[in-house]
Amino acid sequence: MKISDEKMVSLTYDLMVEEELMERATKEHPLTFVFGMGMMLEAFEKNVEGLKTNDKFSFTLTPEEAYGEYIEENVVELPKKIFEIDGVFDEEKISEGQTLPMMDASGHRMMGSVLEVKPDVVIMDFNHPLAGEILHFKGEVIDIHEPTAEEIARLSDDGGCGCDCDHCDSDGGSDGCGEGCC
Repeated sequence: MKISDEKMVSLTYDLMVEEELMERATKEHPLTFVFGMGMMLEAFEKNVEGLKTNDKFSFTLTPEEAYGEYIEENVVELPKKIFEIDGVFDEEKISEGQTLPMMDASGHRMMGSVLEVKPDVVIMDFNHPLAGEILHFKGEVIDIHEPTAEEIARLSDDGGCGCDCDHCDSDGGSDGCGEGCC
């Protein structure tokens, strides 16, 4: 069977940015997704389409093919007060390096990384953590099959990306998956 629309795909990969390993999916914890359902980057799917079980792959995605260029305007200062609950600011949860689920004025969900906490503002970065980066994927297809109803339900329960993490966006994690996923 080949990777094609509506097939359940499991694969291993190493994601490298420059010389640094950013993410790894192993045989014990593979990346699993339904091909052609918008769960993965379009360019990622184009590079694995037609592969068979045990096929190896290696490809590079440019920022334009992946998460876009880094946009300075996506780094914003937000009033510290908006993070208070019952008048209390949680310094542990809202601290440098934390990634937080947020919502814009239009109700769109997004993830933001805390860059700095100042006395009156929190500086947040709403760029994807891999924005502006060239991504190098190398891996192997370990399984392809028709998805069962149970598998579809499981993917729906964890946000759709197949990584079983608890902080992915419902669009398959393109904005929400990050360190620790997969």
